[in-house]
Amino acid sequence: MILKHLSIINYKNLAQVELELSPKINCFVGNNGMGKTNLLDAVYYLSFCRSYTNPIDTQIIKHDADVCMLQGKYEFENQGEEEIYCGLRRRQKKQFKKNKKEYEKLSDHIGFIPLVMISPADIEIIQGGSEERRKFMDIAISQFDKEYIQALIRYNNALQQRNAMLKMDDNEIDFTLLELWEDQMVEDGELIFGKRQAFVEKFTPIFDEFYKKISLSNENVTFDYVSQLRESNFGELLRQNRRRDIAIGHTTTGIHRDELEMLLDGFPIKKVGSQGQNKTYFVSMKLAQFHYLLKTGKQTPILLLDDIFDRLDAERVEEIVKLVSSDEFGQIFISDTNRESFDKILERMNNSYHIYSVNNGEITQINY
Repeated sequence: MILKHLSIINYKNLAQVELELSPKINCFVGNNGMGKTNLLDAVYYLSFCRSYTNPIDTQIIKHDADVCMLQGKYEFENQGEEEIYCGLRRRQKKQFKKNKKEYEKLSDHIGFIPLVMISPADIEIIQGGSEERRKFMDIAISQFDKEYIQALIRYNNALQQRNAMLKMDDNEIDFTLLELWEDQMVEDGELIFGKRQAFVEKFTPIFDEFYKKISLSNENVTFDYVSQLRESNFGELLRQNRRRDIAIGHTTTGIHRDELEMLLDGFPIKKVGSQGQNKTYFVSMKLAQFHYLLKTGKQTPILLLDDIFDRLDAERVEEIVKLVSSDEFGQIFISDTNRESFDKILERMNNSYHIYSVNNGEITQINY
């Protein structure tokens, strides 16, 4: 699957962009703050109905505009062309359409355009709170498992309803209704737990292989999926902790508290890893996610590499270049401040490529 044509109007600092894209390599070069990341983020938005970096939709509309538009024309393996449109207007619900037909639920679109983005912000998967690591699992699984994303939506809704009731005075709580929300949480939480557990078991050896290739080392990397559901019955946990939850006003047990511990030679990498090891760790995770999606889905995912070569030594950069140069990878978008990073990649690839200059939101192709 490839993105053939991209149209952008008023997305962050990109006032108007029209690009005919290479089916293989698309390189965007320019100084920081010029719009390279915004371009890749727009491609991400067309896959996930949201920005990679900003959860507030109104903040992605160019500051002096009222409307934002994204449109992508994709060519799919064995099924022809598809057009995806997104329209955003301040104080109105966003529109998301496939071939001019609006989606009833945005979740129906997730997974239609498989995509993996690697960015310096991914360090938060390691250094941030547990919600960052749950988000990694959720995004990875949701792209190939519709049952998972629907269960996650229902679980989060039931959790929100339970938490709202826990904040009431005791004499106002409808315990029959509370138990119904808990039953919903148990049903979906157990499904989510099982699918997360299966994913981590299959994903770990793939990740370990990528890490060893990039790091050129025998360091042992692994995950430990920690969940309260591993040792206990979820329904019983909710009942046992109900009084405490009422006292503090929120739910203290469930899959929304799961953790994915990230280990390097048996120790938490956030404590023992160097800057280079940390970056190699999350880049390897994302490349392993790409491989996993490739093997579980029907389409080759799009790969976005946003300024990832900074602060990696030459040998690790070389190994990443070798990996993305292989036939396994399809269409790739790369941004960097240094043209030399692109030249190293392009030297190795006997494929179509486009190079673009990005300057103050203006994007110009500089090779033909």
